[in-house]
Order: sequence, then C-alpha cells, then structure tokens
Amino acid sequence: MKIGKVAVSRVFTFDSAHRLIDYDGKCKDIHGHTYKLEVTLKGKPGDDGLVMDFNLLRDMVKRDILEEIDHKYLNDIFDFNPTCEMLGLWIWGQLEKRIANTQCSLDKIVLWETPNSFITIIGEDMK
Repeated sequence: MKIGKVAVSRVFTFDSAHRLIDYDGKCKDIHGHTYKLEVTLKGKPGDDGLVMDFNLLRDMVKRDILEEIDHKYLNDIFDFNPTCEMLGLWIWGQLEKRIANTQCSLDKIVLWETPNSFITIIGEDMK
C-alpha cells in the first residue's frame, strides 16, 4: 500500500468575550462569542498507523489553548486587538510550538467567530 501524507482534524468550541479597539461599530462594546476551532495536522502515519492520536491532539489543544482563553475576557489576556484574525494567529503560534517535535506539521486552522463568519490560516501561507 502506498503511504502518503494524511490530514487529521479535530473540532473544538469555546466561549470568550472581547471588545474591538479602534473599531466603529457594535463590536467596540464588550460582547461574547461561542467560537468553533478546527485544527488540521498533516503527516505520514507512523509505525502505529497514526499521524497523531486524536486524544493527544484534544489534550494538547485543551491544555495549550482552551485553558488560556475559554470563558475569559480576551482583552485582559492579550496585548493585541483580539480580532478573530489575531486570535487565530495566536492559536497558530501556540500549536506550532507544541507540535515542533512531532512527525506532523500544522496544516490549517479555521476559527469561526459566528456560525457565518470565520478565518482560515493555511500552513503554506505561514512560511
């Protein structure tokens, strides 16, 4: 059997509040979102047949990302304007550090701020 790279994804949700700085609209005031985060790793399956165990991916995201931002006021945590774009870039950086010593790479994240509005970050754009 030919063994090529495989994308492995897991979806998470979390709730956070924020307000946008220097923004002229309703989002300048404190409000909250139920965010949805999709994390996709890519790599060749190892001898165990896995790119990364789904449970390991879940634990990593919970510990390194969700514990920091779930049910938190983002403006108190970050020194940047906590837009969906900037939050996504922060998440990317956290994940990239965490998987640096694994056999896979961070391929893509999608972060939904609302059911109809989301950002996508793709690995090749971050090189």
